[in-house]
Amino acid sequence: MQDDMVQRILDNPQYQALKARRSRFGWWLTLAMMVVYYGFILLVAFNKELLSQKLGDGVMTLGIPIGFGVILFTIVITAIYVKRANTEFDDLSSAIIQAVYK
Repeated sequence: MQDDMVQRILDNPQYQALKARRSRFGWWLTLAMMVVYYGFILLVAFNKELLSQKLGDGVMTLGIPIGFGVILFTIVITAIYVKRANTEFDDLSSAIIQAVYK
């Protein structure tokens, strides 16, 4: 019985659509994160002068807000994924479950 249900899920066109959408969206977010993160690492490696510029009269340099921006970017794209997963992806999953149990 379980193998039959698994096969019905795998054959369901809505499941195929869900899998494709989720994978494509995940890869775009991964690419965005890699560009931001490795961009920061490349700045650290090859343009230390830019990151070491002081902001104002204090001890803060430009690298600190840029590094903080990388962290905030990570939080934002995580929130974007969670929002989409909780709406679009969960709706598709529910539709698949209902179709399989019919």
